[in-house]
Amino acid sequence: MKRSRFSEEQIIAVLKEQETGMPTAEVCRRHGISSATFYKWKSKFGGLEVSDARRLRTLEQENSRLKKLLAEAMLDNVVLKDLASKNV
Repeated sequence: MKRSRFSEEQIIAVLKEQETGMPTAEVCRRHGISSATFYKWKSKFGGLEVSDARRLRTLEQENSRLKKLLAEAMLDNVVLKDLASKNV
């Protein structure tokens, strides 16, 4: 997945600019982003503070790690069942 050139802190700052009354088109032009990107950010980070965004990022990383562990455990389980069925 392509990494954003903006950090969560920068994204929240851009969203705050628009919340203060600056038109969305002006905010997008100023930061070189499309309006689609702005609204995607708004749906994900709207209403968050910087500390909340950091917590969200750590939770997403941990969730990803746990999903990988679960997938590996399920794969091991399938392999063990296959071996057990061949030995019977």
